[in-house]
Amino acid sequence: DGKIFRFANVRGQVILITFIFTTCPDVCPLLTANFAAIQRALEEKKIKDYQLLSITTDPEHDTAPVLKNYASRFKADLKSWSFLTGSQPDLAKIWKAFGVNVVKNQSGQIQHTTFTTLVDRQGNRRVDYYGDRWRDTEVLRDIQWLRGTSLSSSP
Repeated sequence: DGKIFRFANVRGQVILITFIFTTCPDVCPLLTANFAAIQRALEEKKIKDYQLLSITTDPEHDTAPVLKNYASRFKADLKSWSFLTGSQPDLAKIWKAFGVNVVKNQSGQIQHTTFTTLVDRQGNRRVDYYGDRWRDTEVLRDIQWLRGTSLSSSP
């Protein structure tokens, strides 16, 4: 929706971050579907102290309206799941900070490190998931651990 996102605004929440682009024919739709399953599970348990972030690796194509349309295809609840874009230089700093390599190949296709990370309430990266082999149930268990409560109870 074009609003500026600040990590400081979600301090105190558990944050799950991944890197995707909307025209990805490969792993990005799988990562996004896993995030959707995680969001549904957390909402069913009435968990509210979390934030999901999907950060684009293709800011040239992934404008705010494109990301909003992509989010709607996965039935994302945008109150707790943000799809982020920005300028190439700003995003390059974020990619570097998370160790995500982004390359546009000769055909114009984006290639990037498949990386997802879980950040605790204090803003520290606690669990990294590489590739696409992780399961939503694994991440839900790790969120439970970081929240310090059972997912069967309210915050």
